[in-house]
Amino acid sequence: MTIQIILKSGREKSVKNRHPWVFSGAIQRVVGQPANGDTVDVVDNRQNFLARGIYNEQSQIQVRLFTWQPDEMIDPHFWRQRLQRAIAGRQALWQSDTTAYRLVHSEADGLSGLIVDRYGSWLVVQFLSLAVERHRQAIITALAELLEPHGIYERSDVETRKKEGLPLKNGLIMGEMPPDWIEISENKHLFLVDVKGGHKTGFYLDQRENRQKSTLYFSVAEVLNVFAYTGAFAVYAAKAGAERVVQVDSSAQVLETAKQTMQLNGLVGRDDSYIVADAFELLRTYYRQGQQFEVVILDPPKFVQHKGQLEKATRGYKDINMLGMKLLRPGGVLISFSCSGLVSADLFQKVLFGAAVDAGREVQIIEQFSQSSDHPILLTCPESAYLKGLVCRVW
Repeated sequence: MTIQIILKSGREKSVKNRHPWVFSGAIQRVVGQPANGDTVDVVDNRQNFLARGIYNEQSQIQVRLFTWQPDEMIDPHFWRQRLQRAIAGRQALWQSDTTAYRLVHSEADGLSGLIVDRYGSWLVVQFLSLAVERHRQAIITALAELLEPHGIYERSDVETRKKEGLPLKNGLIMGEMPPDWIEISENKHLFLVDVKGGHKTGFYLDQRENRQKSTLYFSVAEVLNVFAYTGAFAVYAAKAGAERVVQVDSSAQVLETAKQTMQLNGLVGRDDSYIVADAFELLRTYYRQGQQFEVVILDPPKFVQHKGQLEKATRGYKDINMLGMKLLRPGGVLISFSCSGLVSADLFQKVLFGAAVDAGREVQIIEQFSQSSDHPILLTCPESAYLKGLVCRVW
């Protein structure tokens, strides 16, 4: 017997519009007794087929939808076909001299909860939903056959897993263990990546295109790179002609990697600085000291995990951007980001408006950034758009 999830009257619109999530509040009743991880059909209150997905009562997203075709089964062939489609969409990158990028971007690639990143000859995967966890063997088999990597390493050590009733995982799935540092090439720049313990899957792949676009603003500049991590923006800045880069992060370990990365790219004998500090406190200190820069980059970590944190997070974004603006010489450039999905592009712009007023500076938006093209945005799932950036001229 087919297990059916019957929606409440009027709650079928988002499913018809191909949004891939069904929340518990939209469900009228369940026909059958599905176990978590079972495939179910979602129907309207007249029992007309709408979509097919995978059930998880432990999650707020009780059904993750994968197909709107009544004759399409969620079987090994399905996973292989979806993976083939996602990989084909990155064909241009596969043939370039860039050796690290995203191959599968969860909902945006029709694979809700699955992340696959390529780092040279290794794949790093995240199974972030019970739906893909239940079918992990079919997915791993297909990835191995389609891409023939040296190894596949898992970084399912994300708090999101707990919301799905899943334990955190980190370790080798198949093939060779990746080295402690994988050397990658990005737009002819070299970087060292720790896929086993670094942020996200090891590197901020979603900023690749923004780093390249930002080179327009770095020539003969003194750059302050805040929340620097392993210094990717700094390499682009130095290569583009920046005379000096001040890199700020709370971790001495990542800043040591940033130093090594500069050396790896032949950027030696420079007057750069590496400051281990709390960004908010350091920027206030710099302001009191009267220090100024031509370019300030603000790329903070995710400030918002849930809606209850939104008000506090916007205060944090406003504060750090106000300080960044105050540290710029007249005509200087602020490159500011938010990777918090719950902070919309409109809200982020309003936050910077408030920061400009408090800083007493006249600010122009001269460019807008988003996530790199290997992190596509699904039109029917606006939640897949999370990274936004503003390039501002500050007078």
